Amino acid sequence: MGSCSPAARAHGVAATPANGIAAVNQKSIPLILGVDQGERLVRRTLGGAPLIIKVDRKTAGAPQFVMAYEALPPGATIPPHRHPGADEIIFIHSGTGFAELGDKSSAVAAGSTIYIPRLTRITLKNTGKEPLVIVALFDQPGFEDLLRETSVPEGQPVVPLTSAELSAIRAHHLSHVIYDSQ
Repeated sequence: MGSCSPAARAHGVAATPANGIAAVNQKSIPLILGVDQGERLVRRTLGGAPLIIKVDRKTAGAPQFVMAYEALPPGATIPPHRHPGADEIIFIHSGTGFAELGDKSSAVAAGSTIYIPRLTRITLKNTGKEPLVIVALFDQPGFEDLLRETSVPEGQPVVPLTSAELSAIRAHHLSHVIYDSQ
């Protein structure tokens, strides 16, 4: 499936530093990444969805760009939220789902693209029987910090966040994402 499942391993070329992390304030690093290359994490939310942060300030020294790859398990829903400081594009790599965007809603499938202007409400649900694999692109950094804080590195135990932990993390990142429940 070309997923970011822990069992899958990429074959490709990555022009990255030995540790895979770009130094702070370092010039951007050109990258060629295989499907499963990047900073591999597992979400402590969304049913333990595998997540790869491919390009951002930390992985590539990219000052104003973020790209992530995620496989949402069947039935998982990205909760309704808005990004106050960044536009986002979600590309559906594989699977099927249902998106609500502002006052619009639609079924989505492989090849679908969702453009989310800043402050526009978005929610996305996997309605299929296979993972809904998405690529998320942001024109400004910040949201990836919340992703890291709500995830663990691949291979570490995945302990779901408590409601209190999740609320505290979300409160810390209000400049990057506002969830409807806040």
